[in-house]
Amino acid sequence: MSTLTPHLVVRDVTRAAEWYAQALGAQERSRIPLPGGKVLTIELAFGDSTVMIADEFPEQGIVSPLTLGGTYGALQISTDDVDTLWKRALDAGAEVFHPLADTFWGERHGQVIDPFGHRWGLSQHLRDVSPEEVAREAAKIFGA
Repeated sequence: MSTLTPHLVVRDVTRAAEWYAQALGAQERSRIPLPGGKVLTIELAFGDSTVMIADEFPEQGIVSPLTLGGTYGALQISTDDVDTLWKRALDAGAEVFHPLADTFWGERHGQVIDPFGHRWGLSQHLRDVSPEEVAREAAKIFGA
């Protein structure tokens, strides 16, 4: 694993692993099942990155965004063909959070919420943009 490995909690981790494979191209590396049908963790590969997913264990305070009523962060997937990945995610049941569009920071970027309540940024690099240009354009949008 890399230095930073996200660990997501989902309802129905088996269904989530299947969804992430279908919609976002994840490949399952390993699974640790528990008695009673729950799964401690499933290790998923997204390109050269790893994401761990696990079932909810509410009695231990381990809950998903669906239980909490939302999520505060997002995971980012960079790809060479964001339009295809975007369509796969929507066809598999993701909901648009921010529409896919060309951005001032040089990416084609959008965000979706997966059926398990997690937010995903999907992007493709289009052009190099200087930090000064990004700051200037961001100030126009978010206020100087």
